Amino acid sequence: MKVLVTDSKGARSELQIAQDAATIGRAEDNAIVLKGWTVGKRQATIEVRAGSAYVIDHGGLTVTEVNGKTVEGEYGPLTPNDEIGIASYSLKVTSVGGNGAAAPSPVVPPPPAGAIAPPPVVNPPVRDSTPTPPPIAVAAAIAAVPPPPPPPAPRADPPRAPLTDHQRDDLAVARDMVQKKLIQTMDLRRVDVSRMNEDELRSTTAVLVNEIIASEMGLPAGVDKARVAKAVLDEAVGLGPLEDLLSDPAISEIMVNRYDQIYIERSGKLTLSDITFSGEKAVVSAIERIVAPLGRRIDESSPMVDARLKDGSRVNAVIPPLALKGANITIRKFSKTKLHDTDLIRFGSVTKEIMEFMQQAVHHAANIVISGGTGSGKTTLLNVLSNYIPDDDRIITVEDAAELQLGQPHVVSLESRPPNVEGKGAVTIRDLVKNCLRMRPDRIVVGECRGGEALDMLQAMNTGHDGSMTTAHANTPRDCIARLEVMTLMSGLDLPIRAIREQISSAVHIIIQQSRFPDGSRRVTHVTEITGMEGDMIQLQDIFLFKMEGYGPDGKIRGKFTATGAIPELYQRLQERGISVDLSIFQKGREL
Repeated sequence: MKVLVTDSKGARSELQIAQDAATIGRAEDNAIVLKGWTVGKRQATIEVRAGSAYVIDHGGLTVTEVNGKTVEGEYGPLTPNDEIGIASYSLKVTSVGGNGAAAPSPVVPPPPAGAIAPPPVVNPPVRDSTPTPPPIAVAAAIAAVPPPPPPPAPRADPPRAPLTDHQRDDLAVARDMVQKKLIQTMDLRRVDVSRMNEDELRSTTAVLVNEIIASEMGLPAGVDKARVAKAVLDEAVGLGPLEDLLSDPAISEIMVNRYDQIYIERSGKLTLSDITFSGEKAVVSAIERIVAPLGRRIDESSPMVDARLKDGSRVNAVIPPLALKGANITIRKFSKTKLHDTDLIRFGSVTKEIMEFMQQAVHHAANIVISGGTGSGKTTLLNVLSNYIPDDDRIITVEDAAELQLGQPHVVSLESRPPNVEGKGAVTIRDLVKNCLRMRPDRIVVGECRGGEALDMLQAMNTGHDGSMTTAHANTPRDCIARLEVMTLMSGLDLPIRAIREQISSAVHIIIQQSRFPDGSRRVTHVTEITGMEGDMIQLQDIFLFKMEGYGPDGKIRGKFTATGAIPELYQRLQERGISVDLSIFQKGREL
C-alpha cells in the first residue's frame, strides 16, 4: 500500500509499505513513525484484507479518528478520500497493491534541505511462503515526517487588552470546563512523566488542550479560545496565573493571599491584581511544582517552605492549617537582567562617589555588613558589591535559598537544607559557615545572618578572612550593632556583652544602611565606619548620609547625599601605603 503522511506544518511524504499491515506509533519499530508523546507506542494499524484497507485503533493518549470521528476498534474499508487523524498528523491510504483502481497520488513537494529523501517507490514483491521480513520504512518515516512543533510559549504572547468583568467570568467558566475535560482525557498513569522534561510535558499537554477546545461545543460564546488555552496550559503544567506576573518585568513582588486574591508590587506600590487561580487546589499544585525540583516538601506535617524559582526568585509558601484563609505564596522576583552599580546610580539609590568608595572598601578587603529592613534591597546591594571581589580570590557563599549571582570564576555556593519527613537531616546556615572555614576560603559571603551563625561569621572575620560580607535586619547602623549582639547570644554560648562587642568592633569595618521609603524608592542612607570601642560602647562614625528634604510634586522623596567630613581609616591606611586615593569626596558638607 501507499500511505500519504501530512504533518502539522503541511509537509507531506508518501511511504511505500511492502506488507499487508502497517503499524503506526511513536516507537521506532513501527512502519510509520509519528513523533509526539500523545501518540501511543503502537497507536494503530492499517491492514489490507481482500484488496481493501482497514484501520484498527490500539489506544493512546490521543484518539485515532477517520474524517473527524473517533475510531472505536476498527474502521473500514477505507476510500482514497478517507483521512486518518492521529494527534497533529493526517494519513491517507492512496492506493492498495491488490486494487487496480488506485487513486492518483498527490504531488509531493521536495524534502526540506538536509532531510534524507525516502527510498524510491518500487512494485511490491510477489508473495510466497517465505516469512515476511520486518518493516524497513522506519528510517524513511522518521526522516520524512518531522515531529510536531511545540506550541508557542505562552510567555512570548503579546500583551492582551484588560478583560471586562463579564469576559473574566466567561474565561473562568471556559477554563474550568476545559480543565475537567483535560483530566478525563489525559490519564497520566499511562505516561511516564518522570522521563519527560518540561518542554515535552508542555508540548504534550498543549496538543490535548487545543484538541479539546476545538471539539468542545459548550464554551461561552465569544470567549477568547487562545486565552483559555493559555490559562489551562499554565495551570496544568506551570504556575497558573503566576506565569503572566512572573514574565512582567515591572512587577517586583507577587503575594498570593488566597486563590482569588493576588497582590503585586509594581514600582514600589502594592496593588490588587485582577488575576486569580481556579481554586485552592491549583495554588497548592503550584507550590508543589516549585518545591519538588529542590527536594523540598510541603504538607500538613511541614506546612511552611522556603524555596526559589529557576531564575533565583525567592519563594515562601504556607498552607492550611497554618494559613487560615487558604494556601498563600510570596515571591520576591529577581530581575531577568543582572543589576550593576551603574543601575543603582541611575535609580538614585546611591551616587557614583559613594559607589567608588564601596568598590575600594571591597577590593581592599574591608569586612562589610549591609543593614536594612525587609524589602529594602540588601541582597541586591550585596550582589553588586560581591562582584567587586578580585577574580583571584576563592569565594564561598552561604545562603538559605541561593540568590547571589557572582561573576567570578572561583566561587563555591552552599545552600542550607530543611529537615526531612522524619525531622532529621537539617543543615543550618551555622553548620555551613562552620564547614566553609575548612574549605580554604579567601572571602565568605553569607546571604543573611539571622541567628547563631553571626558568632561564627564574626570569628571568621577575625581570623584571616578579611573582605567577608553579610546582611542583617536593622533600621539604623546603631540598631545593627545591637542586632549582631542579640544574634551572637542566640548561639547558646554564655558570653559577656563586652566580649561580644569587642568581637564586633574588631571584626566589622563598615556598615551600609539601606532603606526603603514610602514612595517605594530604595536608597543607601548611611555609610558608617566602626572605629573601635570606648569603654563598653562601640564607636561609630558616619562617612556618608542621605538627608531627606520632603516630597516633590510627583510624590517622590527628595533629598541629597552628603559627606560628613570624616575620613575612614581604610583610606588613611591606603594613603600611608602610597596608594593614590581621592580624599576630596569626604569634604564636609559636600553634596555627592
